[in-house]
Amino acid sequence: MSEEPYNAAAIDAMSQDSRLLAAAADFMVRSCADRYSYNFSWLGRPIIQYPQDLIALQEIIWAEKPQLIIETGIAHGGSAIFYASMLELLGGDGAVVAIDIDIRSHNRNAIESHPLAKRISLVQGSSVDPSVVARVKDKAGRCARVLVVLDSLHTHAHVRQELDLYSPFVKAGSHLVVLDTIIERLPQEVIGDRPWGRGDNPLTAVQDFLKHNDRFVADRKLESKLLITVAPGGYLRCVRD
Repeated sequence: MSEEPYNAAAIDAMSQDSRLLAAAADFMVRSCADRYSYNFSWLGRPIIQYPQDLIALQEIIWAEKPQLIIETGIAHGGSAIFYASMLELLGGDGAVVAIDIDIRSHNRNAIESHPLAKRISLVQGSSVDPSVVARVKDKAGRCARVLVVLDSLHTHAHVRQELDLYSPFVKAGSHLVVLDTIIERLPQEVIGDRPWGRGDNPLTAVQDFLKHNDRFVADRKLESKLLITVAPGGYLRCVRD
């Protein structure tokens, strides 16, 4: 990030406040159980994200000014619209590439008819399919600044493969964000009958990735500021090309 927060000392103190950390952790478990992230929309489209993470992504986008934002996992399209709206504010010809294995027709129609559709390219297919990656590489290869946000299938194997495939597009000074690392901290009754869970989720994939890749570090300053986030340990900052 280009600017230090004006209240850096307070943020540092919060990150060491055990009672506050416990309260934030309790809120995350309880709110995930109540599907809190389903309560919001962005410019008319449902956006299944926590407002705190949207603020963090806004700060990243405004500071780093990516020419391309790559998103895996589209759902209803709210996040893609959010990224497009930030690029619209920045000006220029910044674009979003949004990938999903199943883009339902009503979601596609809503996204493609949105006023910000001009900045969004939808790609249907698995984010780890070589042909999909090749399409994204063609766009990313022409951009000096790329932001990647991974939010598709949350199993360790899938996210780990995504990290290997999409991290090369991110250069020093930019971020790669892996969402829903919070899964590792949730009880099984909250996770439910999913193909992922504790020990098999985006956080375990990130931890393994960082062991084998020295280009990225976890952005702990950002995480300390948020306290409430679905991506603990998942905001990765690229420190070298």
